[in-house]
Amino acid sequence: MKRDERGFTLIELLIVVAIIAILAAIAIPQFSAYRQRGVRASMVSDGKNTATQLEAYFVDFNAYVVPVANPFTATGTTLGTASGPGVRASGANSVTVTLVGTTGYSIETDNTAADGSGYTSPVTLTNTGTCTWASGQTC
Repeated sequence: MKRDERGFTLIELLIVVAIIAILAAIAIPQFSAYRQRGVRASMVSDGKNTATQLEAYFVDFNAYVVPVANPFTATGTTLGTASGPGVRASGANSVTVTLVGTTGYSIETDNTAADGSGYTSPVTLTNTGTCTWASGQTC
């Protein structure tokens, strides 16, 4: 009487493990790159949202908002100002606004995630419309 063997051989299991390892070697770096691009996009978005708020205030009052302190920083919460709108940063981003006289500003957005996964190359936006990364690249 022949016995019916069931299960996988060692070679079959090793092949499956090798295929999973190859897929992981490809997927993990891609995931990290997608995550980094997402963080960069949120940093630019926070900076542009802040610039929009400052410009909207300027249109209404012909002057930029008077901050509680110069520079003032928002980190994940709304930061009130002496007059006008507050600034809100998303996630682990921080937005620092520095007023330059009465006619200009500089906005620096940084990401400092508590788990060390943040993207710590700040992006700077100005009232003239320039947007640059610390490395010199434009956004």
